[in-house]
Amino acid sequence: MGQIAAGIAHEVKNPLTAVKGFLQLLKEESPHKYLDYAYTELENALSTLQNLLHVSKPDLENEPFDSINLCSELESLLYLFQERSYQVSIQKQFLDTDTRVYGKRNQLKKAFFNLIKNAFEAISDRGTITIKHYKADGKLMIKVSDTGSGIPEEKIRLLGTPFYTSKTEGTGMGLTQVFSTIYEHSGIIRVKSKVGVGTEFLVQFPVQNLTNELEVVPLNLHYVHDQSFSQFYTANKIDFFELLKLQGKELFEIIKSTEIDSDFILESANKVVLLLNDRDEHGLIVHAKEHGRNWASHNLDLILKLEWLQMLRKTYWDFLFNYYINVEQSQKQFFELERQVNFNLDTYMKHFASSYSEYKNEVLQSQREVIEDLSLPVIPLSDHMAILPIVGKLDTLRAKKIQEHVLVRIYQLKLKQVIIDLSGVVYMDTAIVSHLFKIVNGIIIQGCKAIITGIRPEITNTMVELGISFHEKVETRGSLQQALEEYSK
Repeated sequence: MGQIAAGIAHEVKNPLTAVKGFLQLLKEESPHKYLDYAYTELENALSTLQNLLHVSKPDLENEPFDSINLCSELESLLYLFQERSYQVSIQKQFLDTDTRVYGKRNQLKKAFFNLIKNAFEAISDRGTITIKHYKADGKLMIKVSDTGSGIPEEKIRLLGTPFYTSKTEGTGMGLTQVFSTIYEHSGIIRVKSKVGVGTEFLVQFPVQNLTNELEVVPLNLHYVHDQSFSQFYTANKIDFFELLKLQGKELFEIIKSTEIDSDFILESANKVVLLLNDRDEHGLIVHAKEHGRNWASHNLDLILKLEWLQMLRKTYWDFLFNYYINVEQSQKQFFELERQVNFNLDTYMKHFASSYSEYKNEVLQSQREVIEDLSLPVIPLSDHMAILPIVGKLDTLRAKKIQEHVLVRIYQLKLKQVIIDLSGVVYMDTAIVSHLFKIVNGIIIQGCKAIITGIRPEITNTMVELGISFHEKVETRGSLQQALEEYSK
């Protein structure tokens, strides 16, 4: 049935893709809202067909089976949901963390990505997602539960059915992929749910006693007598990148929506390998810094790049192994080689991460400065008068920022009057009131008059209780409206 579905989807997709191309041309020649509607619906149809193709005949079906530590893979997946972690609490209960299963790494990662994504989407506001990893009765158990909206009992049996979804904009293919992948790996999936309480997915896999996945892999590569490793790599470069493509399919899928494509990543990997072959430490550092900023500028997660570099390291060592089985080498030479290669790769990863973080910090700092400017607006009302509305919590650091900002603006705009409106400030302690006096004194020194408006009753009461009074040169008004009516005449 999967082969039939894939065949039908493929045959339908081809003519629809042609229709999409002609619609695009029509939109450019004669724009019309009906063409936009048709194009959007056609995109939805093609997306549905693509999802059907992925489930009925997955693009990762040729991926080899491997020994997998699912605990480590879950840790990596959770980095992809960091933007929701402030709202949804993630509780991890990982036991038996050395347990391994035998399967297709990227298919399993995609399945658990879909499960965790559904858990997040089930929580509309705040909630908790719990992920458990443990061994019981000779099986590996992974439990993903959420405190979301829950699923009606009569709907649970429909989960995993193609095109069935409880979400308004879902295709229903995500859970289909989850169920088909789990079953392909001889696993069992069970679902419990209660409306208004939450949902629990329990997945169990048979545990395999496997050899260490970190061992080197014999490859069918071409070797010529007396050639150097650089020559060996060049002769077998196509095989090198085929291995990387196979391992990095998930990464390439994620970056589809960015300006970085798979060719760029593979060319970058080729450059790293060439620099490793030349033992060019400085070249690796320069390359790492450049690509760290580039990766960060496209808002891609650092963990993805680190995983990619681990794939590159593993493939590189497989090539080294397949080269040196043909070349005599002493034990001392091997350890020197191991130390040199891993040192250079670790150096690359260190500088890449440092450059990535540096760029992110620069962006964060620039955004913070923009926010500060927006939160401290001096709004000119005329050639000589302006308003400084202060909203939110006022602390010592922010008061200092206000002081610096307002004094500069008075000088730039040549202001004679500044209305400081405090109606948006809920609380001020004695230290903040003291700093407010400093701001007012600075305004007066600049040759400008300060008018304070909108002091809330609770703040006034605090000032009266503490015996605080404003300087005689400071005028106050009950509201901003009163001050505007009086001083705009």
